[in-house]
Amino acid sequence: MIIKNIAAFIFCLQSTFLLAQVPFGHEKAIYKDSSIFVSWATGCTVDRGFQNISDSFLGLASTGDSSLAIGKADGNGVVSLGDAGAAILSFQSPITNGAGYDFAVFENGFSFGVDSLFFLELAFVEVSSDGQHYFRFHSTSLTDTIIQIDNASGINPKGINNLAGKYSVNYGTPFDLDELKNTPGLDINNITNIKVIDVVGSLDNSIARKDASGRKINDPWPTPFPSSGFDLDAIGVIHQKWQSGISDIKNVNELIKIFPIPAKSVDELHIIFPESLNVSEVQILDLTGKLLWMQPNTSLNLTIGLSQFDKGIYLLKITGLDFVTVKKIIIE
Repeated sequence: MIIKNIAAFIFCLQSTFLLAQVPFGHEKAIYKDSSIFVSWATGCTVDRGFQNISDSFLGLASTGDSSLAIGKADGNGVVSLGDAGAAILSFQSPITNGAGYDFAVFENGFSFGVDSLFFLELAFVEVSSDGQHYFRFHSTSLTDTIIQIDNASGINPKGINNLAGKYSVNYGTPFDLDELKNTPGLDINNITNIKVIDVVGSLDNSIARKDASGRKINDPWPTPFPSSGFDLDAIGVIHQKWQSGISDIKNVNELIKIFPIPAKSVDELHIIFPESLNVSEVQILDLTGKLLWMQPNTSLNLTIGLSQFDKGIYLLKITGLDFVTVKKIIIE
């Protein structure tokens, strides 16, 4: 066992260099306290998987219960799904497709004590707009599949895309509904449910799970404990379709006028609100949800000097009495 762990450790260090050039490093985790989140899951049902799918004698995973996946991520209470277990989450109002990421899934992964290596238990993510038909995000796992990662080994997250659990505790893995646009049977502006399905990280051909390109997904396995499998903490909502008044997000976005887009750092950004929106606050965030600028709003016209911001892409978060919308702004 010691020799195996040393071999896995050395190979993971080698993989760190190889994965440094993969295209997923730009994706950034979102901290649980980010003001980009407008709400959290309000309902959850769990179908537990076995502690070890190849040894049913151990029974099902049992740590936590479904209530621990409801509400804000806290990094403490989680519900363990077990091998191939699944959770279905619901929300007070549907999630809608907005600028950038639309929701984030939180797990309780942790640093393995070596730069770029983490103990990560992964999960597929699927969405539904009718509560019956689910559609999976196109996932990628470039983690090596020669040596099985066990529960004492780490993963380099740079080789992972669109699998929940990519980041450590208190940091959510974000997903963008725009990637599923034009999917028959799915309304990306009316997501009612999200399904999180544990990835069985085994390399055994009989039980291995694969990414969208048919590659085996290698994550810590087996984990024959009550806390087996993906440990679901929470799902944070970034774009939500509110149900009252004029709060349909499409209508809100049509009513708010923003110019110039794109803008230059020497420009002033102008925002014009109709009286019917009753806007209470305007924020500018970076793409990770970090608050950079905020101002309560009491007027119908707002002007923001852009010289204080570097060139790049930002999120403009507008909050009203019965709506929250986020729009993308570009400073050239």
